[in-house]
Amino acid sequence: MIEDPLGPLDPEFAAAFKRDDRRPPCQLYLISPLDVAGAFPDRLARALDAGPVAAFQYRVKDINQHDAARLAEPLQRVCADRDVAFIVNDSISLAKRLGADGVHLGQEDGDPREARQILGPGVQIGVTCHDSRHLAMEAGDAGADYVAFGSFYPTTTKQVKHRPEPVILSWWSTLFELPCVAIGGITPENAPPLVAAGADFIAASGAVWSGDEAAAVRAFNAALG
Repeated sequence: MIEDPLGPLDPEFAAAFKRDDRRPPCQLYLISPLDVAGAFPDRLARALDAGPVAAFQYRVKDINQHDAARLAEPLQRVCADRDVAFIVNDSISLAKRLGADGVHLGQEDGDPREARQILGPGVQIGVTCHDSRHLAMEAGDAGADYVAFGSFYPTTTKQVKHRPEPVILSWWSTLFELPCVAIGGITPENAPPLVAAGADFIAASGAVWSGDEAAAVRAFNAALG
């Protein structure tokens, strides 16, 4: 694990933090399961129809770009029909091929400047920053539209190497207007502390797709409200 050059945050900062009411209310950001075949487009439609969702991230692994594009097309239509941003995970080239609304980059997936040059000024670019204030500031300087911190809680969606404290959301939202996303093991029950800490978006995957997706979206929106 790489140490954040800025060092640890003062815990007293969290105690003194109060969420800025001038920021927009926290919104829900859905992330797909790895298996989006079969009836998943119908599940996505049910989820999006159950309550406000700001964005849907299309995240598939270990398939070629042709198959990824084929599977994405019905999901992209579901999102477009409901005015939900369709974000492609990891792949700048797939985002361009699909004409996606955005791309979400891990630390190994390319530079936001490159993504901006390829995808244009109107596309949303997000960057995973783990538990690092330094990486988040670098992403902002490189032109990212939002930064993502996590994993805040244990998750089975991906291997967890970084566990930030909620105070990093407070620090970020105090100093920067750029939105921040909280990610990792988040459920309707454990989301409120992250909202209070300053998250602009709550990212959810397993808590939605492991059961009744419509009920989960309603529960999340009640928790974010």
